[in-house]
Amino acid sequence: MAIKKFNYKKALEEIEDIVRKIESEEIDVDELSAIVKKAADLIKQCKSKLRDTNKELEDIMTNIDE
Repeated sequence: MAIKKFNYKKALEEIEDIVRKIESEEIDVDELSAIVKKAADLIKQCKSKLRDTNKELEDIMTNIDE
């Protein structure tokens, strides 16, 4: 089984789509819990990606200063 590479931009687009659906009341109450869990997972992945990228940038900047 291939590991799917995380794509920050696509995750953000999916989160925005979920928010639009919730705000427009397109989501059925029966689906609400599952879709909110999916959004929460995507947000968690985005935050992790931002932390990792920030760390990488800090490392690069540290190496420039040496």
